[in-house]
Amino acid sequence: MDTMTYVYDQSLIPGAEQAIRVCLDVQPEQRVFILTDRKTLPVGASIYDVAKKVAKSCKLMILEDHVARPAEKLPDSIMNELEQCEVCLYCVNPQPNELGSRQQFVGKVEANGIRYAHMVGITEEIMCQGMRADFRKVDEVSKSLLAKAKLAKTITVKSRRGTDMVATFSQERIWRKTSGIIEEVWSNLPGGEIFTAPISVDGVFVVDGSVGDHFSSKYGVLDETPMTLHLEGGYLKRVECANKDLEKEFWEYCHKAEHSDRVGEFAIGTNLAVFEFTGNLLQDEKMPGIHIAFGDPYGSQTNTPWSCPTHVDVITGSCDVWIDDFQVMENGIFLAEELGFDYAYLAGDHSVGV
Repeated sequence: MDTMTYVYDQSLIPGAEQAIRVCLDVQPEQRVFILTDRKTLPVGASIYDVAKKVAKSCKLMILEDHVARPAEKLPDSIMNELEQCEVCLYCVNPQPNELGSRQQFVGKVEANGIRYAHMVGITEEIMCQGMRADFRKVDEVSKSLLAKAKLAKTITVKSRRGTDMVATFSQERIWRKTSGIIEEVWSNLPGGEIFTAPISVDGVFVVDGSVGDHFSSKYGVLDETPMTLHLEGGYLKRVECANKDLEKEFWEYCHKAEHSDRVGEFAIGTNLAVFEFTGNLLQDEKMPGIHIAFGDPYGSQTNTPWSCPTHVDVITGSCDVWIDDFQVMENGIFLAEELGFDYAYLAGDHSVGV
């Protein structure tokens, strides 16, 4: 697609530059493929315009031109492009029942060893906020936290809204860093988290941030109607929420398939430039704090022996966090001195205050 005829706000360009030049470090000999949709076309087009200045070649495809939505399976016309690129970006707004096609896409990306940015749910606002973070600094913070998390037997999480839980870990599982600097494995953008698959999670998890998949755009931030999740042995046992539609829909989503009700991911957000919930999980989960996900544990990355066709994240805010007995966060703020970094660089971070 030639975007010369497509007009978008030039404020998207700095975030697009970050994605291509910093996060993916695209080289002149590489071929880039971008999959977007009608709703996200401004973002996709801005990234395309930056990429074509750097890469050997760049191709942009619009999802609806090749398959009806919701797209439960991607056609060969899209999947075959993954045989023709070294770098790929997925910039699509999610719809219900599309997780399977995203797993299909990512599976091919992994099989082909493509450097890949997963930007599901990316918006113009996020391009001007989280995508303008100093990802080299985010990477530094992530590495500091990762060094401690890799040795953890337990992580305890408490919050002012009522979260009180303990997650248990095994050295056999792998912790991953997705800081925005995409190196070993593919990553969400904007970046800023470390994650693994826990052995078990027990206690109460109060969701006062956002919920993943299609819930994010439908329900937004849950600060006025938090959802309380009761966890035992790593499984969801009960859901309570004043919004009964959400309560019912979330419970049903977590019982679609075997392991849909099992905690498959435990993650710590590390993007210091994200400081408030927006209602979009793609950015919200990067804010310093804790999120967990029910369903697929990204077994290829975490060395987890089970899988699931569903995956949905949930976020709790303003946490106190202990890695074993070492406190790393208080009221949603990293204890920077203990972790060996500071927040001073934020004074010059363009994403803060936008």
